[in-house]
Amino acid sequence: MIIARIIGRTRTTLSLLVLMVFVGLAARSALPIANDPHVDLPLFYVGVSHDGISPEDAERLLVQPMEIELRKLEGIVELKSTASEGMASFFVEFDVSQDLDKALSDVREAVDAAKAEMPDTAEEPFVEEMTADDFPMLQVNLISEGVSEQVLYRAALRLRQQIETIPAVLSAELQGHRDEVLEVIIDPDALNAYRISVEELVVVLQRNNRLIPAGTVDLDSGRFAVKVPAVVERADEVLELPVRSNNEGVVTLRDVARVNRTFKDRTSYARYNGQETISIGVTKRSDANVIDAVEQVLGVVEETSAMLPSGIRIIPSQNQAEFAAVQVRELEGNILTALALVMILVVASMGFRSGLVVGLGIPFSLLFSVTIIYLLGYTFNFMVMFGMLLALGMLIDGGIVVTEYANRLMSEGMDHKEAYTSAVQRMFWPVTASTATTLAAFLPMLFWPGVSGQFMGYLPVTVFTVLFGSLFYALLFGPVLGTLFGKPSMHSAEALDAQRILEDGDPTQLNTLTGRFARFMTQVCHRPILTMGIVFGILTSVFWGYGKYGVGTIFFSDADPQFIQVSVLGRGNFSASEVNELVLEVESEVLQIPGIRFVNTQSLLPGASDGNSGFMGSSSDRIGSIFLELVAEADRDLGGKAIMSMIRERTDSLAGIKVEVQPLEKGPPVGKPIQIEFSSKQRDLLEPAMARVRAHLDTLPELVDIDDSAALPSIEWRIDVDRQQAALYGVDVSSAGLVVQLVTNGVKVGEYRPDDAEDSVDIRVRFPRAERGITAMDELRISTDQGMVPLSNFVQMRPAPGVDSLKRVDGRPVELIRANVREGVMADSMVVQIEEWLASQSFDPAIEIRFRGANEEQADSMAFVSAAFLLALAIMFILLVSQFNNFYQSSLILLAVVMSTAGVLLGLLVLGSPFSALLTGVGVVALAGIVVNNNIILIDTFNHVRRQHPGMDIRDVIVRATAQRLRPVLLTTITTVCGLLPLAAGFSVDLAGRSITADGEMAMFWAPLSQAIVFGLSFATVLTLIATPALLALPTAIKTQFSIARARLAPA
Repeated sequence: MIIARIIGRTRTTLSLLVLMVFVGLAARSALPIANDPHVDLPLFYVGVSHDGISPEDAERLLVQPMEIELRKLEGIVELKSTASEGMASFFVEFDVSQDLDKALSDVREAVDAAKAEMPDTAEEPFVEEMTADDFPMLQVNLISEGVSEQVLYRAALRLRQQIETIPAVLSAELQGHRDEVLEVIIDPDALNAYRISVEELVVVLQRNNRLIPAGTVDLDSGRFAVKVPAVVERADEVLELPVRSNNEGVVTLRDVARVNRTFKDRTSYARYNGQETISIGVTKRSDANVIDAVEQVLGVVEETSAMLPSGIRIIPSQNQAEFAAVQVRELEGNILTALALVMILVVASMGFRSGLVVGLGIPFSLLFSVTIIYLLGYTFNFMVMFGMLLALGMLIDGGIVVTEYANRLMSEGMDHKEAYTSAVQRMFWPVTASTATTLAAFLPMLFWPGVSGQFMGYLPVTVFTVLFGSLFYALLFGPVLGTLFGKPSMHSAEALDAQRILEDGDPTQLNTLTGRFARFMTQVCHRPILTMGIVFGILTSVFWGYGKYGVGTIFFSDADPQFIQVSVLGRGNFSASEVNELVLEVESEVLQIPGIRFVNTQSLLPGASDGNSGFMGSSSDRIGSIFLELVAEADRDLGGKAIMSMIRERTDSLAGIKVEVQPLEKGPPVGKPIQIEFSSKQRDLLEPAMARVRAHLDTLPELVDIDDSAALPSIEWRIDVDRQQAALYGVDVSSAGLVVQLVTNGVKVGEYRPDDAEDSVDIRVRFPRAERGITAMDELRISTDQGMVPLSNFVQMRPAPGVDSLKRVDGRPVELIRANVREGVMADSMVVQIEEWLASQSFDPAIEIRFRGANEEQADSMAFVSAAFLLALAIMFILLVSQFNNFYQSSLILLAVVMSTAGVLLGLLVLGSPFSALLTGVGVVALAGIVVNNNIILIDTFNHVRRQHPGMDIRDVIVRATAQRLRPVLLTTITTVCGLLPLAAGFSVDLAGRSITADGEMAMFWAPLSQAIVFGLSFATVLTLIATPALLALPTAIKTQFSIARARLAPA
């Protein structure tokens, strides 16, 4: 009754339809576009700096107090610590279910509590939230064409300042620059002549560069502030500072030193396509539209560049907006292609008008989904778009079933309105149940734990919104449109006769495909035991074949990369210029390879970080990072993996360094596929054990890019002070340390902020360049009560092996080995092989060895997918029992899930593809909801025919019901398969852009999921159309056989 009233109110319903379409279009234009889904990492970084502290002292004085406080926090999953030269770093990982704002507050409180236990000389600890959006959306490179370094640096600062004013920009970081410093260069001879000690000089500089709050004066006539301006504002002021006074006058700093505003000693270099540069890495805010944000940044760059000196060239690179736009266009083009294929199939099989009624459900459902996604605050990313593509074939299933049934009623002479009203009333529960079971399959995926769950969570939400939209359309808007211009596709007398036979006669008498299928079904229904024996034999063979010949498992997708990261590894006490030369060798080889659009290079001192590596994210001996963007796939001959292989070949012969090549990760970040962690309370046990395993891994030809976290073989100089001997001269360790600092990096005595600088500039006291270095330490003299005394009188200098960093996880010392696998080698098979070798070796029981990274994530994901699969089946079973009130029929429907899983595994065997823990796993779970729909419609029709003809033989009921449902079942299957078939075959067919890309990044990225749906659904549909009728006939056949057997056994 309600349905009839709604369908009768055509104008109201159509107005609502038009309104929802316009809202959807507005939401699509306002929806932010992003490359990857936004993921909130439950990860915080805590850093504590302490000038000159050794790794051993940093572990004892900084790391341990901080760990004690941080480990008290609730919800911590893992605490990773690193003690390195001058620094202690902590990565605090919380459970993803924790409120991150509260977690951040808790971390800050713990850091404040730990600060009281640390040395007073340690700098203020800082806490940062880690985000998955840290990768720059744009790199702006400033290249000098004749201007000085200072001019280039000032221009970069000015440009950075302008970029940071854009609301969509989170940060703009400089690379390849040197910070400014005000050097106070001491004349050692003048210092000796005036008998001024270094300490005296440092104290003078510090005491004369302070902000002194002198307070206020209250008088009868008013209240006045009193100021003592003592902060250095100009470099010249430093030279006028008095150092000592005597009867002859005042000795100022000008008499013993000169001031030079310059740059700090260089620690890294940056280059763009081989040219030295200062680059600005621009990162967007998480909710910003990457395309609009980059456009705004480029606009600011264009405006500001007109005001910069003429000798500076600005070149943007790493433009993620270009890639995002191409990706969005390509995936939208694929959705359009799928839509066109589906529409052609529907129109061809149902006629133009009926096909249009069904087909209009596609844009409506997608726009409905976009509206909900916009309201949820999501971005328009590739996971959302693929969710739409995945739902494309499913969303018209309900429309096909309702419209096809209405067509049959109209062809029998029923009025349009009456036909669609009856069709909705008849198919309301089957369509709702089939949609509910599909949603039930995706429902557990909403509870996927961890970062992977956040990443994959966009998929089920998108599918939910699309299917809800399709349900509204199939049961509300579609029937209303059908009453307006719907028309039965069958008019001929032959077609009407065939329809009547299918409805009330014997379908085996038909000479059509349906008739031939009905005759085959008759044979199946008379031999159900034999049929099921064959079906179970096929299923058993597939499962056995995959178990024996399956390729293996990968975590995500093995797509061809568009971006490549090259790391240069080198061990030794390299200077910055030596590192630059080594990295330059690699860069020059890379630049000769065709197909590379640009190369951004950064050199690093061994043990330093470029800010993107994270805890153990890169090797401690990394001295260079080279980021490559490849030319668009259509414009290059070589694939991304071929370019990676070529880089390895060209750099393999370079002496003294190793080169690692990795694609930029898509999907949840996990690092290298093989990661082995060694942990023990006794640190001295770790390196020997790790060395044994590393030696074994080096013998395995399947592994490449092997690195470990072992201490770098370096030399450091130890300055041993004889305290008793020093006391005889009235000197202590602090005085000796200050003198030594003069010949190294200098003594920081304060800061000042000149008008033309954005940040404060350090003031450092040091000796002239000629008087600095290791040999200068032997000739150092220190001012004492007894005059100038050689430092060597009470100080001994000796070389010692250096320690670069000490790592801990949850308070236990750890070391790590990482490795990539060669192309064509499965990481999980190598993990099994390494595990077997480890089991055959004897290690100290105090050492714990476990696999981390992709292997750990893969195991977690597989465990969840398995649990989600079982939970989905349980929910679907409850829904089916609620609808059919029959355990046997409900179990029979779920048998299709087993068949679809077998189809997925058969596809992997045929294609020789690995099982993707995320994508293929999601495909299997998604199929559980898709394949049962055919069975629901089939069994519902069987029950309907049985109620109409209670006296008919059960086998004839099955044949008639199956024949009636053959067309819609095949149509829904073919539409879903055709929508995903191009991607499953490795082709990206962009109808809008009129391009076809074979084995491109996007097609290969989504191939595991597409192939799972295509193979699983095709295989399950074929078997379902045979097995379901056989299983419906099976109880009758068993009863008949039992009756015959009992009659034979009965006494005559």
